[in-house]
Amino acid sequence: MTFRIKKGLSIFALVSIIGYCNGQKNEQDSMNNPLLTEWNGPYEGVPAFDKMKIEYVKPAIRKGMELHLAEIDKISENSEEATFENTIIPMEKAGEELDRAFTYYGIYSSNVSSPEFREVQKELAPEISEFSSKISQNEKLFNRIKTVYERSQKEPLSPARQRVIDLIYEDFAMQGAELSKKDKERYAAINKELSALYTQFSTNVLADEENYVIYLDADQLGGLPESYIKSAAQAAADRGNDGKYAVTNTRSSMDPFLTYSTEREIREQVWKNYYSRGDNGDEYDNNEIVKQILKLRDERVELLGYDNYAEWRLQNRMAKNPENAMDLMMKVWPAALARVEEEVKDMQKIADSQDANITIKPWDYRFYAEKVRKEKYDLDSEEVKHYLELGNLTQALFYTAGELFNFNFTPVEEGSVPVFHEDVKVWEVTNKDSGDLIGLWYLDPYARQGKRSGAWATTYRSYNELMGSKPVLSSNNSNFIEPAPGEPVLVSWDDAETFFHEFGHALHFLSADIEYPTLNSGVRDYTEFQSQLLERWLSTDKVINQFLRHHETNEVIPDELVRKIKEASTFNQGFATTEFLASAIMDMKYHTTDPENIDPDTFERETLKELNMPEEIVMRHRTPHFGHVFSGEGYATGYYGYLWADVLTSDAAEAFAKAPKGFYDKEMASKLVKYLFAPRNSMDPAEAYKKFRGRDAKIDALMRDRGFPVPEENQ
Repeated sequence: MTFRIKKGLSIFALVSIIGYCNGQKNEQDSMNNPLLTEWNGPYEGVPAFDKMKIEYVKPAIRKGMELHLAEIDKISENSEEATFENTIIPMEKAGEELDRAFTYYGIYSSNVSSPEFREVQKELAPEISEFSSKISQNEKLFNRIKTVYERSQKEPLSPARQRVIDLIYEDFAMQGAELSKKDKERYAAINKELSALYTQFSTNVLADEENYVIYLDADQLGGLPESYIKSAAQAAADRGNDGKYAVTNTRSSMDPFLTYSTEREIREQVWKNYYSRGDNGDEYDNNEIVKQILKLRDERVELLGYDNYAEWRLQNRMAKNPENAMDLMMKVWPAALARVEEEVKDMQKIADSQDANITIKPWDYRFYAEKVRKEKYDLDSEEVKHYLELGNLTQALFYTAGELFNFNFTPVEEGSVPVFHEDVKVWEVTNKDSGDLIGLWYLDPYARQGKRSGAWATTYRSYNELMGSKPVLSSNNSNFIEPAPGEPVLVSWDDAETFFHEFGHALHFLSADIEYPTLNSGVRDYTEFQSQLLERWLSTDKVINQFLRHHETNEVIPDELVRKIKEASTFNQGFATTEFLASAIMDMKYHTTDPENIDPDTFERETLKELNMPEEIVMRHRTPHFGHVFSGEGYATGYYGYLWADVLTSDAAEAFAKAPKGFYDKEMASKLVKYLFAPRNSMDPAEAYKKFRGRDAKIDALMRDRGFPVPEENQ
């Protein structure tokens, strides 16, 4: 919702009744709650992460919701005629205490979860949903919004104000603000049910990630790199299994194990553990939850008059409708399948030549793909990792930000800014020329128990002029395997690209130049574009020559190895594109099909069979652990957005490549910041891209980047 529930957590609460029942003392105590207290200290205030305690969470969220609702009531009960100044401005300012509480809530949820917090989360989820519905279905509030909106259609406001009222009105309308009283009640009840299901889905996946750990003996380490072995030993010791080696049930552990381990039976076990998360027929099984989510989503949009969930969700995305999204995916799908067929033949040939007497299975794909990579390109991924040390890569991020955005990053003295875990480091971000403060950048790099898998970026405080242009507090979160003491963190090329990708999101936050909080909201199939584009700077000569250095000798990565990396850039694109597209297409199929006919296990298998999904590959996120889609609504029917954004990325990258000074062309960099980063959502994304590129994006560059044939109609 655009009424600034931080992190997009649209979910409800007991509010004023709590304060009333518990009396004045409880109200005073709750306002002293560190999770609600106004941030103090340097940088115009920073989160008090050093004061976080789980017992503070429930009272902080509940009091924050109570205070926010009181502000909303004051706006909606205003007897004066509705204007932008007396309705939209106070809405934009409302909820500061709740925003602060949700900052801590988000950290507990994503970075330092625990069984105790998950119980709190489970209890709060329906209350947060109820709170959200009380705002989105506040009839008096919506009437005031509608008055401002309708007047603006006759007497347009300034561009920024017009964009704000357009977005707020559209959001309230999409959330059922114009439904009948009876339908509003059902809509709110559905949201409440969904919030509980989303929480349970996430909890189940995390439980399976924590519960399935494989411990190896020393004679089962064949093929594994020394760096992985040391990390696995540390992971086992951390779990009380000294002398063993732990393969944890996360992508950061699974992926390299399947790539290098010569123990095929164990590879199969590791693969099955990972891809059966949420699908083990036990208390953490998510199949029934998925069925309930799909039915409730469908019922909810039916109340609004839509044929299916995808039609409702995509109306304000760049794709506009599910047909356009599917059209893009199906243009790429046949080329990806054809490439997989070639890749499997290459792998099978190597397996046969080694008398392996096997047929390539999903748990073999990464292992034999690595052998093909070495044979075709003489490229050893483990050799490349020696030049991808995390500290150097972090400096490469800073260099890129300096060249494109004119930002400078300086480490903050340890202890001067509170952090929620000892792994977290903080940097001050300033303008290189003026020295003006831009904000802070927090980095939480390592995997650990209680931290969700993957990589992501978030903000603790976003920039906008209305709230005082305060320094941005941005963060990146990764799941690199923490090394043994004294050892370097060496990452794969793919993980280095992801590091750049997530930093692109942080730069998007840090470069914001907007007037109102609502304009920080994003269009899902566009917001991945900026971060995907930043990945391209990893392979530029300036970054390579300065920061891709051997972790022991400090020698720059050899030109010959760089050449191999670039030649192999389209290698394994069949696998990468197919596993992604399978998930994205399934996401769209789930939300354009009558849910009454869906049993997730059967539907997944039958739909993939109809698509001719290769049996050697599984979708990147199988249904029972597809958190993007079923642990919330951020990416529901929006997973295709990565591909949509990649079309923009490839097209924009070609523009940089053709510029007089390539990827470091100052004029192009200026347009990049001006049109693609700084505006956030203050400008229609299609219009912003056209201003940057001079035309709409074309699919041709994407197909060339992946080594696929360009569609005939585009030639």
